[in-house]
Amino acid sequence: MIPCKKDLFSIPPGRHYLNCAYMSPLSKRVQAAGVDGIRRKTMPADITPDDFFQGPNDVRKLFADLIGVPEASRIAVIPAVSYGISTVARNTHLTAAQNVVTLIDQFPSHVYPWRRRCSETGAELKVVAPGTEAARRAESWNAELLDAIDNATAVVAVPNVHWTDGTRFDLEAVAHRAREVGAALVIDGTQSIGAVPFDVQLLQPDAVVCAAYKWIGGPYSIGAAYYGPRYDDGVPLEEGWKARVGSEDFSRLVDYQDEYRPGASRFDVGEASNFILTPMFVAALEQLQEWGVDNVDEYCRTLIGGLVDDLEHAGFQVTEERWRSPHMFGFRVPEGMDETALRERLAAEQVSVAVRGNAIRVAPYLYNDQDDVDALRSALDL
Repeated sequence: MIPCKKDLFSIPPGRHYLNCAYMSPLSKRVQAAGVDGIRRKTMPADITPDDFFQGPNDVRKLFADLIGVPEASRIAVIPAVSYGISTVARNTHLTAAQNVVTLIDQFPSHVYPWRRRCSETGAELKVVAPGTEAARRAESWNAELLDAIDNATAVVAVPNVHWTDGTRFDLEAVAHRAREVGAALVIDGTQSIGAVPFDVQLLQPDAVVCAAYKWIGGPYSIGAAYYGPRYDDGVPLEEGWKARVGSEDFSRLVDYQDEYRPGASRFDVGEASNFILTPMFVAALEQLQEWGVDNVDEYCRTLIGGLVDDLEHAGFQVTEERWRSPHMFGFRVPEGMDETALRERLAAEQVSVAVRGNAIRVAPYLYNDQDDVDALRSALDL
């Protein structure tokens, strides 16, 4: 198994950061890429026209490799999930007779664009909740999701794992059902890509949007998105100059072009060449490529295995293993437990986890070790 990578990060001794689902700390390698980017900006004469395209193209290639996309040209550089999803929503035809399927308590960036689109078109926004049986919550949620997709469904807008408690959704089954009814499958991969294997060729989604600052280990305010053939002729949210053919020739930028560059670069955010954030994103993707997502998956699964057993024995409600992702999971406290006192113990032990909805969410990564898990055990009196 891949060894712990804590020495490659700058986490202070005694701090137990089990909250990568909130945001990852920057590795020393990614920090160095950012510092180098700042230094380059002190002498703009050394930044060439080619540099405006090389960084984003490196992101396209690395992100395409990460999610199993053979054509790097299908990747766009985006500033946030909301930007990528809004691009999809703008380019998805909806009518009042159709519906968009989402999940209850889904992250807002994957909800608000669809709420607006449904409001504009009269389409129904179907919000899927789990069943009422606590012991089979995740299983029933998956079943309810499949049942909600019908012949009137135009879009299935879901994540791989739910951000509040790590509930995993069977995307293979969802993708199959979406194709049966001709619906677009739009995935927010922010809470899974980089931590668990993800294969676009297997799932055949229409769009996958991902922020860089969580499981990929990149900086804030940048991300990447895959756009499938359904959106080949889409209209971008903004009309950036680099999106047009011939934009590599700076001497002819005023020879305005109506034709977009091939592929998804038309959907790039303006200034996607960001000479600080883009190199940091590239460094994070390169680092992750070297580690291997399969190794990240195995490491996290092994690290938390005993903890999950202990939580269940102590009466905490944990999602059943089949529907639990190895890199993040939520647990609910036993009835009668003082949650305020629990939070105080977590703070006293310097354990960083998250409260999302009614779940306490634990999200380890390669920089965590057994000492971090033991500190959490101590705070929980396990």
